[in-house]
Amino acid sequence: MVLYAAAFIAFALDLARRSAQVSKGNLVSVDGTVTTPAPARETVGAAVGAGGVGSPVVGSAPESAPATQNPGGRLFGGRGSGSAGVTAADGSTSSRSLSLRLGVAFTLIGFLLEVTADILRGIAANRVPWANMYEFSMTGTVLIVGVFLLVITRVDLRFLGTFVTGLVLILLGISTVNYYVVIAPLPPALQSAWLVIHVFVASLGTAFFALGFALSGIQLLQYRRETITTGAKFLKLKFLASLPDSVRLENLAYRVNIVGFVFWTFTLIAGAVWAERAWGRYWGWDTKEVWTFIIWVIYAGYIHARATRGWRGSRSAVLAIIGFGAVLFNFGVVNVFFHGLHSYSGL
Repeated sequence: MVLYAAAFIAFALDLARRSAQVSKGNLVSVDGTVTTPAPARETVGAAVGAGGVGSPVVGSAPESAPATQNPGGRLFGGRGSGSAGVTAADGSTSSRSLSLRLGVAFTLIGFLLEVTADILRGIAANRVPWANMYEFSMTGTVLIVGVFLLVITRVDLRFLGTFVTGLVLILLGISTVNYYVVIAPLPPALQSAWLVIHVFVASLGTAFFALGFALSGIQLLQYRRETITTGAKFLKLKFLASLPDSVRLENLAYRVNIVGFVFWTFTLIAGAVWAERAWGRYWGWDTKEVWTFIIWVIYAGYIHARATRGWRGSRSAVLAIIGFGAVLFNFGVVNVFFHGLHSYSGL
């Protein structure tokens, strides 16, 4: 958790740096690179002519000036924010974010350590490490971080680091304080290969839904900034100017949520097959089964409404956020406070 907390701070510093640079009028790209426009420079010379004294000539630096490294980068403001900057031929300066790279590094190290802890828990229990709420929380957060790290190798979504690591910290904190239990053998109903398949796929679907939730949340803020002129000033979230527009964020959220929906559909089918083998029926209206189906319906409605009914913009984002809210309710409320055939929280 310490490394995830360090990653959260580093990602938050990157967002603060983006806001500071936008306030200064600098250009900030999605990957955190800051481009400082070239300052106006005057070249005063005397034009030698037949008539005598020439008038001053004001111009920019020669375009053939070579690019030079800008030493002494700082985390906030100025030239070279976060790392050494590069001065281009036109005099503008570009610099990358050190805090952003540190955030990814801390997240990666924390992920590897948590994977190790999860594996050791499984070895000690002599089974897969997701048989109760505490173990499911560990495995779920491992997959959330793992999906995030995998996706950023294809699309630069590092700006979501604050939201992903923040969510992981909250889930790990709650599970450590409230859900920790000692290692215990599996109940007879869970002694099945379907435990490996069903729960792991459900956790993987949850991880993609978590990433889609973060994208949809940012999309809502970006949509407000684009549609309401004073929105960004009211929210004081100037870093939004450095992020993709709301349409791009919506498309990314849609793709991620579709992947999560595929895994969740398999979860529903695998759960029904497992229920038939364990209890002799495919469906029994148990609370957990009902909420799994409700989540499936919400995301199916989200995909259908966006694809066929033209639900775009804030409406699709709100529906995706409601869907992930149902996922969290299923995990944190149904598993703990509702008793039934799926009461395997270990609490």
